[in-house]
Amino acid sequence: MAGPIRALRRRVFTPDISETFVSTRGFHDKGPEARTVLETVGSSFLAGLSSAAGARRVTDVDADLADLPTRFRGFAYEGAAMGFALVDTLTPTRPWRSAAFLAGPGDPHIYMAYVGIGWAMARLPRPLWRRAAAAATDPLLRWLVLDGYGFHQAYFRTREYVIERRPSRPFPWPPEGPAAYAARVVDQGIGRATWFVAGSDPAVAADLIDAFPAARHQDLYSGAGLAATYAGGCTERELRLFLHRSGEHAPFVAQAAAFAAQARQRAGLVVAHNELATRVFCGTSVAEAARVTDELLPARPAPSGLPAYEVWRQSIAERFRAHVGVGR
Repeated sequence: MAGPIRALRRRVFTPDISETFVSTRGFHDKGPEARTVLETVGSSFLAGLSSAAGARRVTDVDADLADLPTRFRGFAYEGAAMGFALVDTLTPTRPWRSAAFLAGPGDPHIYMAYVGIGWAMARLPRPLWRRAAAAATDPLLRWLVLDGYGFHQAYFRTREYVIERRPSRPFPWPPEGPAAYAARVVDQGIGRATWFVAGSDPAVAADLIDAFPAARHQDLYSGAGLAATYAGGCTERELRLFLHRSGEHAPFVAQAAAFAAQARQRAGLVVAHNELATRVFCGTSVAEAARVTDELLPARPAPSGLPAYEVWRQSIAERFRAHVGVGR
């Protein structure tokens, strides 16, 4: 019966591909080229989710996803992480798939995989969150789970989270907090989704972000900058416009671009657009931007009490401040 059960999981867990269409979501449609990029991101994510939901072994996803274009393969592994987290959470056996995936085929895509776990949490009742995120044990990277949660909410509940700008409030995961900072990382995910909501149009994205309370702008611009670098869908002129519109938050756009560069380089998925975006946002190559993220990994807890993840982000933003021309 294992085969039919896996097939049932695949049908139940995987949304219809029409859910990723720009027209279905009601997102801004900049034109055919940008629409194709954003919709292929969605279909690639679903390919990974479907593969994981129906997998006999976690290594099956490598074969299933091998033929996807380089530009979109990372999104598929993000979807696979969501799938394994859902299967682990909703089956009565001891959860093991997510941990095995993160240690195996998901390891090169570790940043995207942690984000994918956040997607699973967004689809589950709160009492199941601890089980869904059990494999997210890295104290630095686990904040990316909340980035994924925020992206999911803004992508599927756009009116509430983006148009009506649902107020930021302390977030109840991870249980030990800090809850106020957790809400900020959710905003980073909302910002990343806003790039999709805007159809990768930098003016539309900036207008949406600027309508939020000013205290949320830094995290929202950072999230959108990560999406602009990792997913793309725009020209050099548009990237420069977005950097200009981010104003005082430009160092955190650069920081997010460096995160995207690191994720791409670690997975061996660097494409021309990533080089273009890091050159515009960071003034350097993907390899150099990724090196900066490694160099500035925090070695010890911050005296300020800030989570190490935020210390890391601030250090990277400070490194690129001179490039973006923003004063202290």
